[in-house]
Amino acid sequence: MRIPRIFQPFPLSQSSVLELDEDGFAHVGRVLRMTEGQQLCLFNGDGKDYLAEIITAGKKSMSVNIISVTDNHSESPLNLHLGQVISRGDRMDFTLQKSVELGVNTITPLFSERCGVKLAGERLDKKVAQWQKIVISACEQCGRATVPEVRPVMELADWCAEQTSALKLNLHPRASHGIQGLEADTTRIRLLIGPEGGLSAEEIAMTEQHQFTEVLLGPRVLRTETAALTAITALQMKFGDLG
Repeated sequence: MRIPRIFQPFPLSQSSVLELDEDGFAHVGRVLRMTEGQQLCLFNGDGKDYLAEIITAGKKSMSVNIISVTDNHSESPLNLHLGQVISRGDRMDFTLQKSVELGVNTITPLFSERCGVKLAGERLDKKVAQWQKIVISACEQCGRATVPEVRPVMELADWCAEQTSALKLNLHPRASHGIQGLEADTTRIRLLIGPEGGLSAEEIAMTEQHQFTEVLLGPRVLRTETAALTAITALQMKFGDLG
């Protein structure tokens, strides 16, 4: 059986004995029904994997001993920041999960003129916390030991205006070339993905003012979640570690 990977949000070190947190115990003890002597891999976002052995397994808690530490080399050389206008239903969850598998480093959920999702206050805070949990779960599944950050939700204009040295990209059907036609040689990219209804003319003009480069994905109209994952894949193939 594949050794399960479990995120633990606290310092880890070789030869230390620790008790799994509530989420870790729920998955390892109650779902997987693991017991004394079995091994699991812990990570806390520091880029390392911690091989651990279960030493006690009770009804409400589980203790493990960390027996070895190794560097995790699954990160792409491309640092990719996804600005994703919030989509409806589980489309946003799907986009975040798969973008993490494809190597995204930072995710900023965005509100735009045609965004069909209305969230504010406590409901919005809970949604961001839920998205961060989805990101952690994706890291557990795909083998990453560095956890991408889900930033607080921003207005599109504020995100576009942020100072950055990254190459800024926006998808647009009128663009003269695709991602493979980019001449820049970069290790940092900001990728903007609009809502289901697309960006408004005013928003497109605003991205131009902030020096976004327009790129074309192809002749077909893609849903927002398809566009995000297709663009990330193409960027990883050109600048990262895919292909």
